[in-house]
Amino acid sequence: MLNIGTIVMGAADVRRAADFWCRALDYVPRGGVVEDAWTMLVPANGSGAGLALGFSETPAQEHPRVHLDLYADDAAEQAAEVRRLVALGAERVDWDRYPDDPDFVVLADTEGNRFCVIDMSHTPPPS
Repeated sequence: MLNIGTIVMGAADVRRAADFWCRALDYVPRGGVVEDAWTMLVPANGSGAGLALGFSETPAQEHPRVHLDLYADDAAEQAAEVRRLVALGAERVDWDRYPDDPDFVVLADTEGNRFCVIDMSHTPPPS
C-alpha cells in the first residue's frame, strides 16, 4: 500500500521558505543542509511526512488546487497558532470562499503558498 512520504511545494526563495516551514512545523533540513534550488525538510521528531521545497518562478495561485491543512485541537489553539504563524512571516488571506461558519483560517507562507489552520473541535451547523 502506498502512503504519502513527501509533499512538494514551489518557492522562489527556497531558503526563506525553508526557514519559515522549519519554524512553523518544527521540521529540520534533512542532512542539515538547505540548498538554493531544492531542499527536503523532515519532522524534528522523525515522525511524519516530509516537506520538500523546490525552486519555482511560477506565481502562487489565488485558488490553488492543492494546499496544506494544519490541524489545531480547538479554537483557542487555532487562534494562537494563527498568531504564531503570522509572527513567523505568514500572511492572512482575504479568502473569498469562506462559508458562513468556517472551521478554518486561510494563510499564505512567505512565498504566497496558501494553507489552512483547521479547528478540529468545530462542529458545523446542521444542513
